[in-house]
Amino acid sequence: YNAWYGMGTIYYRQEKFEDAEYHFQKALSINLHSSVLYCYLGMAQHARRKNREALHMLQAAINKDPKNPLAKFQKAAVLMAEDRLEEALSELQALKECAPREASVFFLMGKIYKKLNMHNQAMVNFSIALDLKPPSTDVNLIKSAIEKLTVPGDSEEEEL
Repeated sequence: YNAWYGMGTIYYRQEKFEDAEYHFQKALSINLHSSVLYCYLGMAQHARRKNREALHMLQAAINKDPKNPLAKFQKAAVLMAEDRLEEALSELQALKECAPREASVFFLMGKIYKKLNMHNQAMVNFSIALDLKPPSTDVNLIKSAIEKLTVPGDSEEEEL
């Protein structure tokens, strides 16, 4: 299954999500016990806007390994894309307990709070994300999100 998984990750990084999904499915058919495979299959499905299937795969990944932070983060991202903001926030609150120093968790929470028009909470979470010293490319996204908080009606599509 390693070869199928490896090819899937290559296609995923190349943003060839249909090919990535195919290869992750093949890997999963060989190894049904891997939380990582379920997670990456869910990520490829989410990239293809197959959110229902993605949520199913990500939940399977979490069931296989309840401490898998990537699966929890990706599940929150899919829930956010589905506009299920309260559920996404709940998932991120739980993830924050497992990964308290992960800037991307706070950044996504800030984006959700912004969508919920809770600008003070959004600002707090964006600020925490900055304080956690993310990579420089992520710093620019976070600063941009903070600036956009003051612009009414603005909707950003950044991803960390």
